[in-house]
Amino acid sequence: MLRGLYHFGSYLMLMRRSFWMSEKWSVYWHATLREIVSMGIGSIVIVLITSIFVGAVTTIQTAYQLEIGFFPRSIIGTVVSASALLEMAPSITALVLAGKIGSNIAGQIGTMRVTEQIDALEVMGVNSASFLIMPKILASLVAFPCLVIIAAFVMHLGGILAGELTGELNFAQFTSGARQYHDPFYVTFMMIKAVAFGFIIASISSYQGYNVEGGAIEVGEASTRAVVMSCIVLLVSDYLLAGILL
Repeated sequence: MLRGLYHFGSYLMLMRRSFWMSEKWSVYWHATLREIVSMGIGSIVIVLITSIFVGAVTTIQTAYQLEIGFFPRSIIGTVVSASALLEMAPSITALVLAGKIGSNIAGQIGTMRVTEQIDALEVMGVNSASFLIMPKILASLVAFPCLVIIAAFVMHLGGILAGELTGELNFAQFTSGARQYHDPFYVTFMMIKAVAFGFIIASISSYQGYNVEGGAIEVGEASTRAVVMSCIVLLVSDYLLAGILL
C-alpha cells in the first residue's frame, strides 16, 4: 500500500516537472511533431489489421446471437456501430497501442537513463523530464484520437465486408441500422476516451522508463511494467468514464 502511494506521488511530481518548459517552445514543437509521426504512422498497420477483424468478428457473432428471434437484420449494424464507437475502437486500440507504443516509450527513456544521457541533460541545465516526456504526451493526445477514428471507420468497414461475405446482411441494411439509432454523443465519448487513454499510456510508460535503475535487464523489466500498468489503468479508467459519462 505504502509502496503504491510512493509511486503515485512520484508519478504526480514527475508529471508536474514534465510540463515546466526550460527550453524554447520551438524545441518542444519539433520534438512533438516527430513523436506524432512515430506514433501515428508507425502504428497504422497494426491498428488497421486489428480493427478490420474486430469489426468482422463482432458482426458475425451478433448475427449468430440474433438468429433466434424476430429481429430485423439492420439491428446487426446498430449493435456493431454502437459497440465500435463506445468500446471497441477506443479500448481495443488503446490496449494494442499500450503494448507497442508504451513499451517503446519506456524502452527509449529507460535506455537513456541507464546510459547516463539523462544525467548529462541535467548537468547541462536542461529539464530532462519536460525535454523527454512532454513531447511524447502531447503527441499521444494528437495521435491516439486520430488512430481511434481510423479504427472506428475500419471496424465499420470490416463489419460491412463480413456481412456481405457471409450473406447475413448487405451494405444497405448495415448502414440503415447504424444510422437509425446513432447518437452523436457516441463519437464524443469515443474521443474523450481516446484522449484519456493516450495520456495514460504515454505518462505511465514515461514514468517507468524515467525511473529505471540498473542496466539492460532493468530496462526490459520497466518496459513490461509499463505495458502491464498501462493496461490495468486503462481498464479501470474505461469503467470510470463509462460510469460517469453514460
